[in-house]
Amino acid sequence: MDSKTTAKMNYHPPAVQRALQLLLLVAEAPGGLGITELANKLGLSKSTVHGLANALLQAGALYQSPRGKKYFLGTAILDLAFRNWNYIQVCEQVQPFLDRLRDRIGESVFLGVLSKTVAIIMTKAESHNPLKISSPAGTSIPLLAGAVGKVFLAQQKDEDALRIIREQGLPRFTPKSIVDENRYLQELALVRQQRYALDNEEYLPGIKAVATALGNHHGLPLAIWVVGFAGSMESRKMPDMIRDTLATAEELRSLLDNGL
Repeated sequence: MDSKTTAKMNYHPPAVQRALQLLLLVAEAPGGLGITELANKLGLSKSTVHGLANALLQAGALYQSPRGKKYFLGTAILDLAFRNWNYIQVCEQVQPFLDRLRDRIGESVFLGVLSKTVAIIMTKAESHNPLKISSPAGTSIPLLAGAVGKVFLAQQKDEDALRIIREQGLPRFTPKSIVDENRYLQELALVRQQRYALDNEEYLPGIKAVATALGNHHGLPLAIWVVGFAGSMESRKMPDMIRDTLATAEELRSLLDNGL
């Protein structure tokens, strides 16, 4: 391969790079970002960022708040994800397993994929109880929130997990949130050993969860988790819930490994 060909392969148009960086920044900001904030974070002029934002707005990749100051991810991003064949196929094949697990344990069950800083719900099997935990597909959960983040980070080396923790910080969502780095790393070591993670009201008050990772399938790092109210996920029920969740995860790994 000659130097000209190599140069072409390594060339990344600046506008594309800037647009992707802008979208990542917006995705990581739950409250949205304005032009000034984006310009400061990207190290670009306001006029350049305004031009990029307008182009992305027209494409549907960004959405602007009614007051016109904050930008959020647009529906085009989710449309791309949900039209992805691997994404659709995984959801369709996994759904019956989620439904069976939901029926056995009586709690809501979710399948999610890891994004850069969040876990995104792909599909779900909602509890039949009148009072239940419900979140639609496409809902994002902060990476360092409860059981879901733990199973994803437990797949990383400690130094990589620590880098992510320090980049994002350990938020105190509730009084039970783990905000000490060493304790969090100890928790990840336990998750690696037992193959599941628990959330004991660490993300939302009164809510418990059990999560386990499914591995990486065609670029999709997957996990399933069970979520319910603390009163219904009491200590005496947890061993059975954990056992059933791990058994379902094992079935799903086999399905994924055999060419889903």
